[in-house]
Amino acid sequence: PPSQPSFAFDSVTAAPSIHREQALSNRLLIFAKMKIESATLFLALAASATAFAPSGMSAVRSHSVSLNILKDEVDKAELDKALGREIDYKPGMAQTAFAKQYSGLVGQEVRTVGEAFKEFTAILGAPVSPLYKSMVSDIVGTTHLITVNARFKRDAIWSLGMVSALDLLFKNYPEVRIRAQIQTALFEATNLDEDTIRSEAASIVSWAEGKSKDEISAALRGEGDSPVAKIATAAKADEFWMYSRFFGLGLVKMMEMVGVEQNADDTYPVMEEWMGKALDKPFFTACSDSDLYFKIKGKLDMMETMMKEIEIREKKRMAERLEAKAEAALKKAERDAEFADIAAADKEEKAEEKAEEKEAQPFFANDE
Repeated sequence: PPSQPSFAFDSVTAAPSIHREQALSNRLLIFAKMKIESATLFLALAASATAFAPSGMSAVRSHSVSLNILKDEVDKAELDKALGREIDYKPGMAQTAFAKQYSGLVGQEVRTVGEAFKEFTAILGAPVSPLYKSMVSDIVGTTHLITVNARFKRDAIWSLGMVSALDLLFKNYPEVRIRAQIQTALFEATNLDEDTIRSEAASIVSWAEGKSKDEISAALRGEGDSPVAKIATAAKADEFWMYSRFFGLGLVKMMEMVGVEQNADDTYPVMEEWMGKALDKPFFTACSDSDLYFKIKGKLDMMETMMKEIEIREKKRMAERLEAKAEAALKKAERDAEFADIAAADKEEKAEEKAEEKEAQPFFANDE
């Protein structure tokens, strides 16, 4: 079947390359030749098949082929028209609200994930623990792709989700100093200010303390003048507002603060209410992200339990080794003390024997 024409998007972050006019003409010519050859071959096959079929069937097949050819001609005209529009296309010049809003970003260079990770590695300057390499690669790539999107607008809920995710992922990182360096390198490599992110996250935590689920729902509907209400109002006013994973994780963190049980079954209806009914945004992706969050959290909790068991086992073995060393040292000390007592007794016994021998000598032995 003919391939559909490639449509160039107005998005800055993902715009398929537009074919040149000559290339499209060549494709159209090749397509027309292929259609003619296919129709000729099909007619030949149909004619040869009539020798083994009733006459009525032959007439039906011939009529069907004729209709298909006519239909293909109509499709070809539509295709020519579409290809003409495609040739005239210019990035950012489409007559759509999306193109008009982001037309100023046409031609702007965007860093690749590889470049972002290269910068992250250079800033970090230290090896990442093998258990965390895949996790670090994923969060660097994900954060980079979010932040370079033209539609991305950071807010305090997003910042809260970012900080919460980092706290969860690196809670049990073996080296505290490297853990802090990884997070700093992540912020710098994705052009984010760490102090600003943490300050925004703290502001949402401070506001959400003592609040109920219904109060947060009201704020997400835009009621009041809280920071959450301002974020919700801005999101509703933006036709091209972009949801990203850390925004959903920020909502999950707020659920935790208001007492929602931290599991996929209990957070799903709350996420549906907050995203779908309060913010009036699609909620399926947010629910999927919350499910992924709890799966990762479960694996990390299992890893933490395993590491604690290993630590306890190693401490027990170390205690047993130390106890064995102490017992060996005690036995050695007892044995040395026993040997010392025996040596002292032998020395004393020898001294007594020598004294007795001296006393037993005759008085006149020296005169002889």
